[in-house]
This record gives sequence, structure tokens and C-alpha cells, in this order.
Amino acid sequence: MSLKKRDEDGGSLLCMDLEKSRVLQEARAFHATTTDITKCCQILTRILLLINQGESIATKEATETFFAMTKLFQSKDVTLRRMLYLAIKDMAKLSEDVIIVTSSLTKDMTGREDVYRGAAIRALCRITDGTMLHSIERYMKQAIVDRNPSVASAALVSSVHLLQSGNDLVKRWVNEAQEAVSSDNPMVQYHALSLLYHIRKHDRLAISKLVAKYARSSLRSPYALCLLIRIAAKVLQEFEPGSEPGTERLLHDFLETCLKHRNEMVLYEAARALASMPNADARDIAPSVSVLQLLLTSPKPTLRFAAVKTLNRVAMQHPVAVTTCNLDLENMITDSNRSIATLAITTLLKTGREGNIDRLMKQISSFMGEITDEFKVVVVEAIRSLCARFPRKHDTMLRFLGTALRDEGGVEFKRAIVDTIISVVQESSDAKETALSHLCEYIEDCEHTDLAIRILHLLGEEGARSSKPNVYIRFIYNRIILENASIRAAAVSALAKFGAVNESQLASIIVLLERCLLDGDDEVRDRATFYYRILKEQQKSLLTNFVLNRLSVSVVGLERALLQYVQDDGQHSVPFDLRSVPLAATEEPSKTVATSGASTSSTAAGGATTASRQDVYAEQLAAIPEFASLGPLFKSSPKAVDLTESETEYAVRCVKHVFKNHVVFQFDCTNTLNDQILENVTVQMEPGDEGFVVEQTIPAAKLVFNKPGTTYTCVALDADPSESTATSFSCTLKYVVKDCDPNTQEPDDDEGYEDEYVLEDIDVALCDSFAPLATGNFIGMWDELSEENEVEETYALSSMKTLEAAVDQVTSFMGMHPCERSHKIPENRSSHTLLLAGVFRSHTNVLVRARLALSDGVTLRIAVRSEDEELRQLVASSVG
Repeated sequence: MSLKKRDEDGGSLLCMDLEKSRVLQEARAFHATTTDITKCCQILTRILLLINQGESIATKEATETFFAMTKLFQSKDVTLRRMLYLAIKDMAKLSEDVIIVTSSLTKDMTGREDVYRGAAIRALCRITDGTMLHSIERYMKQAIVDRNPSVASAALVSSVHLLQSGNDLVKRWVNEAQEAVSSDNPMVQYHALSLLYHIRKHDRLAISKLVAKYARSSLRSPYALCLLIRIAAKVLQEFEPGSEPGTERLLHDFLETCLKHRNEMVLYEAARALASMPNADARDIAPSVSVLQLLLTSPKPTLRFAAVKTLNRVAMQHPVAVTTCNLDLENMITDSNRSIATLAITTLLKTGREGNIDRLMKQISSFMGEITDEFKVVVVEAIRSLCARFPRKHDTMLRFLGTALRDEGGVEFKRAIVDTIISVVQESSDAKETALSHLCEYIEDCEHTDLAIRILHLLGEEGARSSKPNVYIRFIYNRIILENASIRAAAVSALAKFGAVNESQLASIIVLLERCLLDGDDEVRDRATFYYRILKEQQKSLLTNFVLNRLSVSVVGLERALLQYVQDDGQHSVPFDLRSVPLAATEEPSKTVATSGASTSSTAAGGATTASRQDVYAEQLAAIPEFASLGPLFKSSPKAVDLTESETEYAVRCVKHVFKNHVVFQFDCTNTLNDQILENVTVQMEPGDEGFVVEQTIPAAKLVFNKPGTTYTCVALDADPSESTATSFSCTLKYVVKDCDPNTQEPDDDEGYEDEYVLEDIDVALCDSFAPLATGNFIGMWDELSEENEVEETYALSSMKTLEAAVDQVTSFMGMHPCERSHKIPENRSSHTLLLAGVFRSHTNVLVRARLALSDGVTLRIAVRSEDEELRQLVASSVG
């Protein structure tokens, strides 16, 4: 008996008023002597709906219902049987003793009814664990090479799921999968290739051979070809340039050959893969751009959308290469699909000439209200890239962004606009006041607290140093009168910065802060009192350290240190020392304003503060008893350094953790051999200078296949900074090897043998001993140190050909923070002054003023100020 198709009203009534207890009670109908096919199908549908809606079903209830469902195997109705398979798959996760249906599913899997076999395989593999897989291995191998495509595909897809859940027995089915790849059915071929890839994906050499093998043969399935293209692109992206030129050339030729394929799906996939290569230049991606240009004229909207979206991404890296498509893109501006039209315009914005910008902006404005927020964000991101390319068009783009800010839209759209305007403020001093005026107008009617706080923070940073600071004070004070407590607190902080920077406005700011002393919110009141007292003192050091400079320590670390101080009664006789708190990781200079505003908003709004990477490291190291006496973590290296090649048997990466008098080297090790276990793993380090002494090593107890482990080496530093700032360590990985079974990872013998593996050297440089210091008043700090604490040196950087390269090199070498946006060099300048601020690991501030002049190379005149004489001599002489 088969179910009749219901109309919409009947289908909706089936799933109305779903109540778990009622539905599970109805499942008793499965025990009836005569099976009501229609009723049982409806009950199974309700059960599936309950599960997929996230309804919680107790294990006992699920098991009882599952056992009741097994009675339905007596029915021969095709629809009911297939519904039963679906229900078994979902109920297997909730019930106990589900293996009771194994024999029934195995019978259906090996029976003659092809309509049952595929679904039975999927259900059986869902309930099968590693111990039972051996009993059905023979049936699975037969199903993989079955003549029926639905059966073979079901077996292949189920094999992929079994492999992903950790059943390595599937790796023995390689021969059957290879046979299935030669199937005439396109889906079977696709699924077989997918299984082969998942079996070998951890073996880079095997994956390269797999791609090379099928790249030479002609796969008939377009789906399989698309998958092979993606695998080939992934392999190419992981290759180091020039490491395997033969394989690289073969894979590139394969991708280029696919650009001539008759199937449009394969054509697009190959073009996208070639255009997305990370190291490709404009000439390399030209063929793929031509193919994408051809797809722009396709009558199918999906192809046009895919092509224009890919060109939009390519235009971010290679705008010149996409200019050949500009005519086709302009024709797509009037496309009936607004998503396609939006992507076309944003691509034109990235590739177009400066003269076309006004026309394109008008066209965008005409339909901004008709597209979704997702595409509005794409438009704003395109305008952001334009702002960097065409500074003279800032006024046009800021007008558009200002209008968009006042229009309706979600928070992500508004946040994208605010981010773009902030980037304009950071990049262009000429457009700063125009940009700030748009933001001032927006906060008058801003619905989003976090955005208002970010804008107020920016006004405090930038508005206070503008030519007309009094213009912004009115907008800020309005927020104190009209807004919620979080915004009022941010406005108080912004006002204080105006008073700290502008002496002419100080008296007015003090009066405004005095009005806030009686605010109803504790945070607002405390901030107003704090800044009021500091501004009344009128001391430059107080203004610099407590108003203009940002918090230099980690918020998470500060919270942890304060909690420890409060809970430890023995510490209360000693004042809390801020130097016991790890320093905060400083963001990139271009992101400083936006990030600081975001952190301010999360703190002011009462949100949870996210732990940074360094906070996580600090917590991990604090949990190791051997490192308890080292003190607070000063700095961790921003990224791990690879000490082995990617294709070697052992992968080792190193992270440096710097303390006041020590450096802890964290070695993250991975064993890539499945037939070996490594025990007692350590890294022996030999320093190149006497100022570094290896104190202790904490081994990794065991490294099994593909499960990383960590070993630490602690190195003591000499008290003299000149002896313990820079050196090179030779490293050797030492361990005990035990052979093991590749499948069970059980060692063959309890006794192993010692072995070692030579690693790359690790360098410790000057930048490792310095943390960036983000100061809001470099000139004030510089003047406060005076000329008595200054050292000057002059150097010739003959290898540097541009000021930009010299600035980047000096900044990265020092490991300090560029202040006053001095890392940005105006156009057509032959000289520049770079201002750097940093903190040495002894928590001593160091300021650097580097004057660079471009002639034959770059001449560098560096002035260093610090209270520590040895330290300033060290920094001044380190460049040479």
C-alpha cells in the first residue's frame, strides 16, 4: 500500500500540536497485529520532526520506541520501510542496544530488493561501531562495487562517514574504491574518488600521486572532476614553491586543461581554483579571468552570480587583471538579479578608474534600498578598498557612507560603514575632519551601544588633536545627557582626553566633568571623579600615563592577578604591583583605533572580555609547577616557527615565552608515522653565547600518531641585557622509539631504543625582549625623559632602497610600537621620522626617534631615551 499525496492543509495538520509524550504514546501502534501503513508513516514522520527540532528524548523512552519500530520490519510496504530506515538512523543516537536490528538490516542490505539495499546500508553503518565493522566488511566491499548505482553510492558515502568517525578498517577498501572510480555512473565515480581522498588525506605524497593518476586519465563524471580540481588546488597551495616542480607542472597543466572542458560546472571550478592560487601573478590568472568573463554572459543566473563573485574576490588582489571584464560588468549593472548587479558594481569599484567613481556611486545609491544587508556590506568593503586607492575621492565616498549611516540597516551593515570611516581617518589626515563630522551626526541617533562607544573613543583620540576640538565636545557631552550608562562612561573618557591635550579647553572640560560627579551610575561617577582629579592636578606625567595612554596590561591577566591578590591574605601588607600583570598583545597599527574601541565597548557594556592568545599561554604556563617561580609572562612570540620541513616524519613548531629573567621555549611536536610511538620526548638546546643557560627541560611523555604533544625548555638569561638579548640555539629532538601496530597503536615491545632528530636553529633577537607600548602621547613621554637620558647613533642602511622598507625593517627589528602614525609615510617624501615606543622585559620604557633620509640607500639617525643607561646603549648600538 502506498501513501497518497496530501494537499498543503493536510500536510500541515499532520505536524500540528506536536507533543513528545503524545507522539511516543502513539508509537504503540507499531505493536498492532495488523499494520496500518498510513498511520505508522505519520507517526514516524512526527518522531523524526521531534528529533530534528531538537526535542530532548530520554534514553529509556527512545529505547522503548526503537524496539517498537523494529516490529515494522514485518511490513513489505516500500514507503514504510524507507521511513523506518530514516527513523533508525536518527534514533540510533538516542537509544540503547540498537544492534538488535543488525541482522534485519544486513538481510535487507544483501537481499534482492534494490530499493531497500541503499537505505539499509546507510542505516546499518550509522549503528555500527568499530567492533562490529569486521562482521559486515565483506558485504560493504561487495556493495561498493555493486552494479546498482544507488547501492554503490550508499556504500561509498557510508564508508566516508565510518572513516571520519575513526574506523581505520575502511582504509583496507582501497582496491574496491579504485574499481568504483571506473564506474560509468557519475555519482558513483564522484563518491569513490571522495572516499579515496579521505583515506589518503593525511599522506601528502599519496594525495599527490592520487591527483597525478586521475589527472592523466579522463574522468567522465563532472562531479568527480570538480572534486579532483579542488584536491589539486589544495595540494598546489600546500606546496612550497619549487619543491616538486614536476608534480606542480602536472597539476597546473591539469587545471589549465579543465579550462577547456565542455561542462560549465567544471569550467567554473577550474577557473576559480587557478584564480585563487596564493602566489599567482596577473599573468598566471589571465586564462581563468578569460573563462570567468565568458561565464558572465551565460543565460543561467547561477553561473553569472558565481563568475562575478569570483571576479570580485580576484579584484582584491589583482585589480588590473580584471579590468578586461569591465565592459561586461557594466552591462550587468542593470541585471534583474540585484545580487549580481551589486557584485558587478563592487567589482567595478575595485577595478575602475578614478573618473568612473562618481557615476558608479550614483548607480549604487539608486538600488541600495533594494538589496539585503549582506550585499550592502560587500558594497561597503569595496568602497573601503577604493578609499585606499583614490585618496582624492574621499569626499565623494564619505558622503555616500554618511548617507548610508542614516538609512535603515542592520548592525553588521552599520559596523562595516563605521570601520570604513575609521580606516579613512587613520589613513588620511586631509579627510579626518569630514569623516569625524559624519560620525558625530550618526551618534546623535545611534541605536547600537557598541558602535556609539567606538565612535566616542575615536573622537577622544582624533578629535582632541584636530584644528577645531570644541566642535566635537558638544556632540560628546550630548551623549552624557541623553544616553545609557555605558555610552555615558565612554563619553566621560573622551572628554578627559580633550582636556589632557588642549590646555585652552581644560577649564571647560573640568566644569563638564564636575557635572558628571552626581551621575546615577557607579561607572560614570567613578570615571568622572578619577579624570576630574587628574585634570585638576595638571601634571604632564599623570595626564600621559592615566588619560592619554591605553591600558598596557592584559585585561584577563589583570583580573586573574587581582583575584589572586584578594584571595591571598599574606599579600595584603604589600600594595598591588601592576608589573605583576602580563602585558597586553598590541594590535597592528592600522587596527589600533578600531580594536581599542571594540575592547572599550565590550568592557563598558558589561560583556565578557575575550582572552587573547598570550592570555591563554600565560594560563597554561602558570599551571606548570616548574615555572611558578618565573613570575608573570612578559611576552609570547606572535606566531609559531616551524623547525622541520612539512613533509618530514616529525613536525616540530616552537613558541618563545619571555619572562623577566628567563625564556621558555615551547615545542609542539607531532609524530606523523603511524607505526611508531615516541616516548620521553625532549629538545636539547645548545646556546651560542654564555649569557644563556639551559636550566631545565620538561619532556612530553608520549607522542602517538597524529596527536600533538608539548615539551618545554627553560633558559635563564644573564642580568646584563647586552649579554642576553640576541643569540642562536642549535636544537636536537631526542626521544625513545617504540614500534607499534599501525591500526591499534599498541607497542610491539615494552623496550624501545633512543634516537634523535636534528632540528632547525632558533634565533633570539632584540625584538623578543621588547613588547610594543601603545602610547597616546609620545611627545609628552619623550620630553619627560629629557636629553640626559638620550643616546644617538647614525647608520647607513645601504641595502634599503625605499623609506617604506626601512621603516618596516626598523620597526620589526626593534619589536616596538610605531606612535603618532609615524609608520605611514606621505607621498613623494625623501625623509621621514619614525617614533617607536616599547617596554623591555624588566618593565623599563624605551622610546626611539629614528630619522631616515633617502639618498644612496637610507641613512638612519637613531635617538634612544630611557632611564636605564645600559638599555639605551644596547638599543642604539643594536642596529649596527
